[in-house]
Amino acid sequence: MKHRVILPMLMSALTVSGQEVWTVERCMEYAVEHNHGVHMQKLALEKSLADRTQAVSAFFPSASAGMNGQYNFGRAIDPETNTYTDVSTFYNGYSVQTSLPVFDGFSRLHALRAAKASVLMGRASLRVQQDQTALSVLQAFTDVAYYEGLLRMTGERVEEATLLLKQTHVLEEVGRKSAVDVAQMESQEAEACYEHTRQKGLYESALLELKKTMGYPLDDSLSLETSPKVELFHSQHVDLLFDSNRSPELQEACYQMQARKHEWRQARASLFPFLSLSAGLNTTYYKQLHSKTATSYSDQFKNNMGEYVGATLSIPLFNRLQTITNIRKAKNNYIMACEAYEQKQLELEKLSREAWYDWQGFLKQSVQMEKKVEADSLTFQLTRRQFEEGLSTAIDLRTTSAQLLNSRATLLQCRLMTMVKAQLVRYYKGEQIWTEK
Repeated sequence: MKHRVILPMLMSALTVSGQEVWTVERCMEYAVEHNHGVHMQKLALEKSLADRTQAVSAFFPSASAGMNGQYNFGRAIDPETNTYTDVSTFYNGYSVQTSLPVFDGFSRLHALRAAKASVLMGRASLRVQQDQTALSVLQAFTDVAYYEGLLRMTGERVEEATLLLKQTHVLEEVGRKSAVDVAQMESQEAEACYEHTRQKGLYESALLELKKTMGYPLDDSLSLETSPKVELFHSQHVDLLFDSNRSPELQEACYQMQARKHEWRQARASLFPFLSLSAGLNTTYYKQLHSKTATSYSDQFKNNMGEYVGATLSIPLFNRLQTITNIRKAKNNYIMACEAYEQKQLELEKLSREAWYDWQGFLKQSVQMEKKVEADSLTFQLTRRQFEEGLSTAIDLRTTSAQLLNSRATLLQCRLMTMVKAQLVRYYKGEQIWTEK
C-alpha cells in the first residue's frame, strides 16, 4: 500500500523537475535557430555564395564537344567530289572547341569583387536578422514577464478583497459597518476579479506572441524564468558607445555600397573592346549507302581531322544608348547606397545614445519606485487598519489599494525596461546579445 502511494508521488516529482525552465537567453538562442526569417536569410546567403562561384568561374576557359549524324536521301552534294548526287549517304561529324576571354574591360574582375561584397553583405544581413530576432524575442519575453507579474499582483488583490469582504460582513453583523460598506467592498472584489481576468487574457496573448516569434510550437507548454535580472554595467564614455566597426547593420550598408560601386565599374567596362581567343578540332566521316568502296571509319577520322586557332575582337560602337543608360543607373544605385550608409550611421548613433540615456533613466526610476512602493505599502496597511477600526471608508481603502498596485506595476516595468535597455546598449556597442552554439 505504501509503494502504491509513494510511486506516483515520485513520478510526479520527476516530471516536474524534468521540465525545462526557459530563461530569456535560452529563448533568444532557440529563436535564432528556428525563426523563419533567419532561415530565409540563410538561403539568401547561399544564393550569394553561388553567385560568387559563378563570378569566379568566368575566369576559366569554356570548352564544349559536339557530334552529329545525318542521312541524306535524294539529291545532295558529295563532299568528296563537291558535285550533286542522288545516292543516299550517311554523314557523321565530331568537334571539340574551347574559348577564353582575354580582355573585357575588367568586367569579370569587377563582377567578382561585387560578388564578394555581396557575400559579406549577406553574412552581415544574416547577423542583423539574427540580432533583430533576438531583440524581438527579448521584447516579447519582457511583455510576458510584465503581464505575469500583473497577473500575480491582481491575484493577490483578489484574495485580499475577498478577505476584506468577509471581514466587512462580520463587522456588519456586530454593527460596526453598514450595508453601504458591504456593497462597496463587493464592488471592489468584483473589480479585482475583473482586472485579474483581463490580465490573464493579456498574459496568454503575450505568451502566444512569444512562441510565434521564437518559432516554438504553439500547443506545447513553455515554462519561463520571468524574474527580471538587470545587468547594471556602467559606462561613462558616451561617445564610445557606438562602434561602427562592429555594428552589423552598418557593415551591411557598407558592403552594399561596395557592391554597388563595383557594379557601376562593371557597367562602365561595356565601353571597352572585347578580345577572346578560341581553338578547336573537328573531323568527319562520310559514306555512300550500299557502297563497298568507302574509306574506313578510322582512316577518315584521321585524314579529315582539322585544327583551328582564332581571335575575336569586338568593338562596341552603338547599341541604342543602352550602355550609357546602364552606366547611369549603376552610378545612381551607388550614390543611393552611399546616402543610405550615411543615414544608417547617423540613425544608429542616435539610437545608441537614446538607449544609453533611457537605460540610465530607468536605473534611477527603479530606485525611486522602490521607495514609492514601500511608502504606498505602508499607507495601504495603515488605511486597512483604520478601515477595520471604522476610521476610514471603503473608498479610501480602494484608492490606496489601487495606488499600491499601480506603483508595483510601474516598478516591475522599470526593472524590465532596464534589462531591455541594457541589452540594447550592448547591441549598439557591437556585442552579441544572444548565445551562439
